[in-house]
Amino acid sequence: MKWFEESEFYCTCGKCGLGFESMDKGLVEDLDLARGFAGVSFNLNSSIRCVERNERIGGSLTSSHLDGYAVDIECLSSFDRYRILCGLIEVGFSRIGISKTFIHADNDPNKSRTVVWYY
Repeated sequence: MKWFEESEFYCTCGKCGLGFESMDKGLVEDLDLARGFAGVSFNLNSSIRCVERNERIGGSLTSSHLDGYAVDIECLSSFDRYRILCGLIEVGFSRIGISKTFIHADNDPNKSRTVVWYY
């Protein structure tokens, strides 16, 4: 990986030990490529989550974060939002959620492709 450290992919519960090794390798590779295309930092708010952490933050019972197929990228400006979206789309991400403060990207093979939603 050129743009990320393995430590950025750990569950933030601080107890379960889930981390980089539990992430989908294709997602991580594509995310690293997208960061290069975007030309702006990708600060991860969330990546893999244990069930406890997912419940604590009100995540979906079928969240792609639970299986290591998703990340949430901090996004606080319209410029960064545009650049992040461009990078994600350039490398082929087609499951994207847009929030006021983050962008969700996932490659979950068990869910509908080519969807964009907002929070």
